[in-house]
Amino acid sequence: RPGVPERQTHDYLRHGTTTLFAALNVLEGTVIGHRQERHRHREFIAFMERVERAVPKRRREIHLILDNYGTHTHPKVQEWFAAHPRYHLHFTPTSASWLNLVERWFAEITRKRIRRGTFCSVPELIRAIRQYLRESNADPRPFIWTATASSIMRKIRHCQEALETGH
Repeated sequence: RPGVPERQTHDYLRHGTTTLFAALNVLEGTVIGHRQERHRHREFIAFMERVERAVPKRRREIHLILDNYGTHTHPKVQEWFAAHPRYHLHFTPTSASWLNLVERWFAEITRKRIRRGTFCSVPELIRAIRQYLRESNADPRPFIWTATASSIMRKIRHCQEALETGH
């Protein structure tokens, strides 16, 4: 209800997890999603193979924004990218996931589909994720930054000052 904090019941039980890799086309708002059991370099390469099949060859350059998770820098992953030169990698600084818009998409799927859901099994969770992917891709909406560069820089300076003073 409005004004009442969200909560889970005392007997809520999580029935497992899954891994979702996602690539967001920032111009269109579409997402290529690939669900896996684990989050290792093998699964990431399988995801990149899916991206490679899905993105038309006429797109000669693809810029990926990645975090510094070990999977993304594994030697086998580096080999894969060396064999696929149309991909250009950009890594976000540690603790700066807000710079990667796919993280905003992850926040949306969490808020709209996963957080308040009750899933009795991992397959049920997977169905909900796939359904959300289909729905969001059926009516894609690009995320548009509303903050100005100066307001972002002001916040960064404020955070730096707080870190330096310890307050």
